[in-house]
Amino acid sequence: MRGPAGAAGSRGAVGAVGPVRTTGMSVRWRLREWDNDHVVSSFVPSPYLLLVLTNLFWAGNFIVGRAFHDTIPPAGLAFWRWAIALVILLPFAARPLLQQRQLVAKHWKTLTVMGLMGVSAFSTLLFTGLSLTTATNALLLNSTAPVLIVLVGWFWVGERVTTRQAFGIAVSLLGVAAIVFKGSWAGVRALDFGAGDLWVVAAVTVWAAYTVLLRRRPRDIDMRVFLLVTIAAGVLATLPIYIVETVAGATTTFTVAGISGLLYVGLFPSLLSHAFWNRAVGEVGAARAGLFIHLTPVFGTLLAISFLGETLHIYHLVGMVLILAGIVVTTRGGPARQA
Repeated sequence: MRGPAGAAGSRGAVGAVGPVRTTGMSVRWRLREWDNDHVVSSFVPSPYLLLVLTNLFWAGNFIVGRAFHDTIPPAGLAFWRWAIALVILLPFAARPLLQQRQLVAKHWKTLTVMGLMGVSAFSTLLFTGLSLTTATNALLLNSTAPVLIVLVGWFWVGERVTTRQAFGIAVSLLGVAAIVFKGSWAGVRALDFGAGDLWVVAAVTVWAAYTVLLRRRPRDIDMRVFLLVTIAAGVLATLPIYIVETVAGATTTFTVAGISGLLYVGLFPSLLSHAFWNRAVGEVGAARAGLFIHLTPVFGTLLAISFLGETLHIYHLVGMVLILAGIVVTTRGGPARQA
């Protein structure tokens, strides 16, 4: 049987529950007891709650990435965010890594590719884009991720999309447009795309491919080990880019505010969001999980209103209602599929 981290349970399992079928938008807590090698009586949240938290943290990632682009260059931000995540995770994953080192050696190619895509390539491309474009453009382009996930899933693994899912994505995308364009055609006409937007498109495409690839994540490897190895692969791949960037003159300036921002992106949008996203995609499927990315501009708006003093407008409310309606429509109905 499997524990919450996806590792295969073995000796000494106490009261572990069987597979859980998740339907609808219920946000509930399930009690599972792991075997003697893990924590006993662990509470595991609904995958939908994990997706909500993931996008809340990602919204902060956009704000931090844009706020510090003058003092922390793209590769520097990508390297340090994941290096911090690696250091935080290491004490919790070192022991299971030693126990599963043979499995890691067996699946090293898959783990390396997933680390390169989900950690190194995505972060470097996204922060490069954020340094060259506006937060509005980045949020708009990032909101194409659910569509790209569906297209990549259909093209790559033949995953079909239901009419309900397609309709939910369309409704939710209208909500994103209402927020980004501020509910007017003037906002559409004022939109200006440049080189930075191409970097963001590349980042979103890589993330869509990574999300679909999660269906091939080795299920016999503990989730902590999976995170540790893929993050380590991503950090090692980003290091040469960071060195070249520094030699070229784009140095990282470590200020108190900058370090605080790095600690935030290292813990929340990096480590926790990555773990939450991987688990949720495994439970509800790539296409359904992808739609929740439309919550990022919702949380971004709420954070800007709360911390930056921005004003709440009617188009914000209309956009939020449409996004939530799209998510509800998509997540209603049949049980979640395993990615």
